Amino acid sequence: MRKRCPEIALRTSLLKRRALLWCASIIAVTALAVSTLAALANNRTVPFLMAWNQTSNEPITNNPDQPIIHDDLIIETSDIEPHAQSGEEIRWFNGRPIRPAKQMTMKVTAYSPDKRSCGRFADGITASGYSVWTNGMKLVAADTRLLPMGSMISIPGYHGGNVVPVLDRGGRIKGHRLDVLYPTHEIAREWGVQDLEVIVWEYADGLPNGFKTRH
Repeated sequence: MRKRCPEIALRTSLLKRRALLWCASIIAVTALAVSTLAALANNRTVPFLMAWNQTSNEPITNNPDQPIIHDDLIIETSDIEPHAQSGEEIRWFNGRPIRPAKQMTMKVTAYSPDKRSCGRFADGITASGYSVWTNGMKLVAADTRLLPMGSMISIPGYHGGNVVPVLDRGGRIKGHRLDVLYPTHEIAREWGVQDLEVIVWEYADGLPNGFKTRH
């Protein structure tokens, strides 16, 4: 009887191990999918969708009335609800109700996170310490003496008029000027220079803003 070659035996063993690992991965993914669907069906929190509120240190779940905050990513809730008594619309940001505080006329330009806009500061981190990917790369640079870090504003034509946070500043952004972030220099140039009426928002729950920089 011919003996098996050691190399063939080794290859057979490796193939068996890979097949077992592949099967185990499929089983794990299937189990996760089943548990997730079950949790959603029972209106429970999906484990991997939990995150921490940066202002209150309380977990934010997959509640449709709240945004999901994932590390640096803040996603504004698009839901607008009518107030039960007044009938006025209620908007939400970062899991909290917000309301218009004031309106300002601003000269609005645009920038990108590359060297053509940021020069030697093009490291992917804003002046507040948050990543440029925060809020899906929908954020604003402002003169923080006028609009402190963490201020919430909405700008016509930017991000569909949704509320965005002030997380950056720039050497040329002084006074009534804003710089909106776009992913590329070419898209930012298309914005040009616009004089716009912007709305500054505030939290409507009576609590302080609570924003903290990451420096």
